[in-house]
Amino acid sequence: MTKEYIQPDYIFEVSWEVCNKIGGIYTVLSTKAKTLQKIYNQRTIFIGPDLSQENIYFIEDATVFPDWCEHARIKNGLKVRTGYWDIPGKPYVILIDFQSLFPQKDILYANMWKWYKVDSLHAYGDYDEGCIFAFSTALVIESFYTFYKLSDKKVIAHFNEWTTGMGALYIKQYFPEIGTLFTTHATCIGRSIAGNNKPLYSHLANYNGDQMAQELNMVAKHSLEKQTAHHVDCFTTVSDITAKECEQLLERRPDVVVLNGFEDNFVSKGKNYKIKREEARHSLLYVAENMLGYRPSSETFLIATSGRYEYKNKGIDVFIDALHQLNMQENLKKDVIAFIMVPGYVDCPRADLLANMDNSVLDDPLQFPFTTHWLHDQEHDNVLNHITYRGFKNQQQDKVKIIFVPSYLTGSDGIFNKSYYDLLIGMDATVFPSYYEPWGYTPLESIAFSVPTITTDLAGFGLWAQKVKEEDGLDSGVDVVHRTDYNYFDVTNDICNHLQKLINVSQKEMTSIRKNALYISNKAHWEFFIQNYLYAYDFALKQKRNRY
Repeated sequence: MTKEYIQPDYIFEVSWEVCNKIGGIYTVLSTKAKTLQKIYNQRTIFIGPDLSQENIYFIEDATVFPDWCEHARIKNGLKVRTGYWDIPGKPYVILIDFQSLFPQKDILYANMWKWYKVDSLHAYGDYDEGCIFAFSTALVIESFYTFYKLSDKKVIAHFNEWTTGMGALYIKQYFPEIGTLFTTHATCIGRSIAGNNKPLYSHLANYNGDQMAQELNMVAKHSLEKQTAHHVDCFTTVSDITAKECEQLLERRPDVVVLNGFEDNFVSKGKNYKIKREEARHSLLYVAENMLGYRPSSETFLIATSGRYEYKNKGIDVFIDALHQLNMQENLKKDVIAFIMVPGYVDCPRADLLANMDNSVLDDPLQFPFTTHWLHDQEHDNVLNHITYRGFKNQQQDKVKIIFVPSYLTGSDGIFNKSYYDLLIGMDATVFPSYYEPWGYTPLESIAFSVPTITTDLAGFGLWAQKVKEEDGLDSGVDVVHRTDYNYFDVTNDICNHLQKLINVSQKEMTSIRKNALYISNKAHWEFFIQNYLYAYDFALKQKRNRY
C-alpha cells in the first residue's frame, strides 16, 4: 500500500517534545519513530530543543553527521548536538541550543508580519521561546539541506504544534522546494475557550477565531497557528472533532487527519505482565495503607485518572463528583481506592508518609490523608479543594477513598519511585471524562495494559473507539460516555453507574472485559495508523511539485 504514495527521501520532524517528555506529543513522536525507521531507515531526523539536563532520553554521539556539525558551528553559528533518541528504533536526533538567536527576535517578528501577517505585537509567556526555537530549527534544516546538497531529493519538514510554526513559515519562504507539513494537536483558541468555561461545542459555528483571540488575549499564538495552517503544503490534525474545530477557528479544513497510534513495546507480556501487575498493586496498596492507617484488602478495586492538570478540560471535576456518588452507593461488593495521577505544583514528598513507610508497625492515618506530596500554594489547589468540598474523609469505613498523586511519575517521585506505566498496570479501571481532548492517549495506554477505561465522545480516541468496538458499554473494555456543553450531571451519573457495575462483575466477566480492552488497543497500532502519515507526506510533496 505504501508504494501508491510518493515517498520522501528525507523527513525532518520538529517538536519541542523531541527528547523532552512533557505530554501527548512526546508519546506520538516517540512511538511513531520505530515504524518510520522500518519504512525510511534512518532518513527521518528529529529536531528538538537542547535543554541539557532535561534531555534524559538523548544519547549523544559525535559520529552522527560530524562534518555537518562542524560546518553548522563554524559557518552558520549554530550550537547543535547530534545522536539518537533513546526509544525503540533509536532515530537520529539534532538538539539545538537556540539561546544565542534571541537578539534576532525583532527582525524575525517583523519579517513574519511582512511575509505572512503573523501578529506578534502582543506576545507574552512562552511565545518568544517557542518562536526562537522554531526559527533555529529552520536554520538547522537550511544548513543541513545545503551542506548535503539535497536539492535533487524529495525532502519534507514536519512541524508539530504552534510552537514550531515560525520554522515552517521560514522554510516556506526561503526553501519552497522542501515540502512542509504542520500538525496542530489542539487549537490554541479551542483549548482556551474550553478552559475559560465557555461552551465550545454548541456554539462552535458562531465563534470567530480572530475575535475570540482578542477576547481571550491569545492574538499572537492564534495568529501564528492560523497563518501556519494556511501556508504549509499539508495541514493536519489528530482527530475528526479537532478537524471541525480547525475549520471554524483557523478557517482551514485539515488536509489529512492523522490519528495517534502507539507501539505496545512498553507493555509487559505473559508471566512478566503478571509479575509487574502484582508489583504495581503492592506499591499502590502499600502507599494507601500508610496514608490511611489500615491495611486495605488485596481485593480492593483500584481506579485511576491521569494526564495534564487541566481541571475542567480533562474532566477531573467530573471524576471526583462521580466518586462522591459512588461513595454513597450501598451495594458495592468491594472497597475502592481512586488515584488522581496528575502533576501539580509539587513542593516535596510528605515526610510523615515516608516515616510511616519506613516503620514496620502500622501507624495511625495521616492528618489530611489525601495527597502523597505537599504542594506549593496548597490551599488553592483545585483537586484538594474539590475533595474536601465533597466531604471525603478517607476513613476505613468509607467505601471510596481518593489519593492525589501530584508528581510526575518518572520513577523518582520520592514515594512510589515507579514510572506511570509501572503503576497503571496494577489498576482495575481508569476514567478519563474529558471535555476537551483532541485525541487522548491516556485511555489508549490504559487498554494497552488490559485495564478497561471510561472516556467521552468529546475525545478523539473516544470517537474512534465507538467506531471500532464490537460490544456496548464497558463489556467492550472501552465505555464512551456522551458529553456535551451542558450535561455535566448526566456524565457524572453515567460514570458512577458504569463503575458500580464494573466493580460488581464476577472475576470471569472481568477477565473477558480486560481481553476486550486489549483487543481494541491492538487496532490502534502504528502499523495501521501510519498510512495517514504516508498520505500526508505524499500530499505535501505533490503540493510542492505543483509549484514548479
